[in-house]
Amino acid sequence: MTGSDAAAPDEPASAHAGAAASDRLLAGVVREESARITAALTVSFGSFDVAEDAVAEAVEEALREWRRRGIPPKPGAWLMQAARHNALDRVRRARVLRDKVALLPDPAQGGSAGPADERLPLLFGCCHPALAPEAQLALTLRAVCGLTTAQIARATFSTEPATGQRISRAKRKIADSGIPLRVPSGPDAAARLDLVLTIVSVMYSEAHFLSGADAAADRDLADDALWLAEVIAGALPRAAEAHGLLALLRFHRARESARSVDGDLVLLADQDRSRWDAALLEGARDELERAARLRRPGRWQLHAAIAACHADAPDVASTDWLQVLTLYDMLLAYDDTPVVRLNRAVALARVAGPAAALAEVDALAGPLARSHLWHAVRASLLRDLGRDDDALAADLRALELTANEAERRLLAARASR
Repeated sequence: MTGSDAAAPDEPASAHAGAAASDRLLAGVVREESARITAALTVSFGSFDVAEDAVAEAVEEALREWRRRGIPPKPGAWLMQAARHNALDRVRRARVLRDKVALLPDPAQGGSAGPADERLPLLFGCCHPALAPEAQLALTLRAVCGLTTAQIARATFSTEPATGQRISRAKRKIADSGIPLRVPSGPDAAARLDLVLTIVSVMYSEAHFLSGADAAADRDLADDALWLAEVIAGALPRAAEAHGLLALLRFHRARESARSVDGDLVLLADQDRSRWDAALLEGARDELERAARLRRPGRWQLHAAIAACHADAPDVASTDWLQVLTLYDMLLAYDDTPVVRLNRAVALARVAGPAAALAEVDALAGPLARSHLWHAVRASLLRDLGRDDDALAADLRALELTANEAERRLLAARASR
């Protein structure tokens, strides 16, 4: 599951191939089963902390054991059994629930710890508003998606010790504050769902900041985010915004093969649209239509509708930019943020020209002055206006502000023209 375990010079290629195969299978099993197992053990042991640590240890054990001994016949059941044993050991060592150990039920034998929607209470608990956003993301990656601390550290550009402490503090706050692991209902349900969907969206976005060896290492964080969006939409079929986010991520994922070519970033205007995944685009449109039928509009549906406008056009010139601008105007009622306004300005440039768009972009200097994207968009508009020296300065500033290698190469190439 790690990308750093390259075969040693004297290691047989078959052994390395076998390890890679077991790592890929483990990634899939962990994605499907870890949250279910954590939820089941939380019920059995009465402690989210014990359950989550036990599952994390089981994943580490599987990483070692499956490479050495091969993939077990029932991988999910193996993971459940190992996690349960780890939980029992923790309980015994801490002398907690000692009298209840003998009464605990036997683990599931078929590789599944319960119905799919058991993952939802765990997810809502990890994304509770009492936790800081970075803690919500780290805990979701750990407890729901089953990533190791090292993987989370790489995905969030942190260190392993800092990531481990963040996760530990979050679990301690859940225990100390009595944060429930349940799907909320009532007046705060929509806001809590939006928070969960935001974390999934951030997870998907984080995947695109990985570069070099990190991009190929470990789990594909974008796939994990897409899977999690599918879990939420499947478990909450009447939640229009859940379908909206799933549509959005499918639109984005459909463009991945054209977005990066030989490690280089390709902007939307320059992408070979024949490389877009037709099946994912169709699935995205289906989800967007499903959301629309529920007649509960929201920001994720509008984001997805904008992505659909791009997907429907054979090239950038044929895009219905007036429709895109109109959708952005509607989106501001739900998501009036500087980044949304920056993206709206890009559409405005296509409709009203670069001068009108530049005025909108310059108005965002306060909140976005440290954003490389703001400087990059501004550079493009300045260049369209013939202000090449100002455009070069903006591109160089954008280059200073990004650490992503693919973005740096793109900006450097643009600045050198």
